[in-house]
This record gives sequence, structure tokens and C-alpha cells, in this order.
Amino acid sequence: MKTLPQISEAEFEVMKVIWKHAPISTNEITEKLTQTTKWRPKTIQTLIKRLVTKGALSYEKQSRVFVYTPLIEEKEYIGQESCSFLERYYDGDITAMLSAYIKDDKLSESEIDTLRSLLMEGSKKRGK
Repeated sequence: MKTLPQISEAEFEVMKVIWKHAPISTNEITEKLTQTTKWRPKTIQTLIKRLVTKGALSYEKQSRVFVYTPLIEEKEYIGQESCSFLERYYDGDITAMLSAYIKDDKLSESEIDTLRSLLMEGSKKRGK
């Protein structure tokens, strides 16, 4: 697995918009984020520049507009972050993490049912 850039929480919010709407212009990113955050346009532009510098985004100038495209996939980034969280807090033991969530009532019945289904699917795949 390749190492992906470290992205702050604020940068992640920008990435979520870009992942959903790419390719997307600076003005479109700013418009979407000013509706859901209290950030000023200059703050959003700074976050975009940081993401370009970190190698998370590429851009293309189309006449007088910059259009951004992600260089990392959302699924890949979230997967890396999940593994990092699991390693940091549970020494890589997913059973310990799930046990903690279940014991602290942090999972609903429907979430537990979904996990049960996923485990059954995984079990069936391994049985083949």
C-alpha cells in the first residue's frame, strides 16, 4: 500500500467536495464550502493550495479558471486512515475495537446486523 499524504480535518472537508464533484473549479469548491462552513474564500483557497502541495490534488488552468482533480481516491484514503486509527488505538486488533464499540453501546442494532452480514459474506468467500 502506498503512503498517502497526511490531510488535516479541514483539508479532508475540501477533499470530500472535490471527490464528489471532480473535476471542479475553485469558485465551485468555494461556493459549496461556504454553504456548509464558516470559512472565508481565502481560507478555502489556502486549503486547496496545501492539498496541491501535498500531492492530493492536481489542477489544470482552463482559460482563467483553475479546475481541480483528486490524485488520491477517497476509498483508498479512508482505508488508510481506518488502518491508522486501528493501529494507533487498538494495536491493529479489530476484535478489540468492535468489542469496545459494542460494550459502550456505540453500535445500533442495524449496524450490528450489517456487520453480521458482512462477516457472513466474508466467511462464505473464504469457504469457497
